[in-house]
Amino acid sequence: MTQERIDRLLATPKVLAHLVVEAGDAALDAEPAPGEWPARVILAHLRDDEFLCMRPALERALAEENPEIVLLDGAQWAARRNRTRDRKDHLLGDFALQRQASVAILRSLRDEDWARTLRHARYGEFTISRLTDIWLAHSGEHVAQIERALGTTLAEVQARRAVWAAGYPRPPGG
Repeated sequence: MTQERIDRLLATPKVLAHLVVEAGDAALDAEPAPGEWPARVILAHLRDDEFLCMRPALERALAEENPEIVLLDGAQWAARRNRTRDRKDHLLGDFALQRQASVAILRSLRDEDWARTLRHARYGEFTISRLTDIWLAHSGEHVAQIERALGTTLAEVQARRAVWAAGYPRPPGG
């Protein structure tokens, strides 16, 4: 079960790359549905959340006894985020690098480490194992958001690319 969760975390950068490979800047920056972010901002959020929030929470749980953690406030983060590496290739590469670093830590955990605890003001006390589930859910929610923002699913993108790989012509603009 634990290895499967680690594998799913490790797969997220590839999923994102498949989803956005065909998307140009206009699609990545298209006005989202109310209450949503454009796809580019979601990619930036995943990257930043990885090294500013999720991995530090994991590291603190390993280094301290039951630390109190703080999660990013999405609205504050979006208003103040660093936009210097917002090109699609930078976002994807940076996220993949950050996720790889997180997964390396998870792979090194001993069985007893998964039961180490941390606390959050709203979520209460939970274990590293539960943090991993939260991490997966967070990634999944944002992948679904990107699918909505781009108007296509991972399965649809993969099906199109399989057809193109088989030698069928791409549609105009595709």
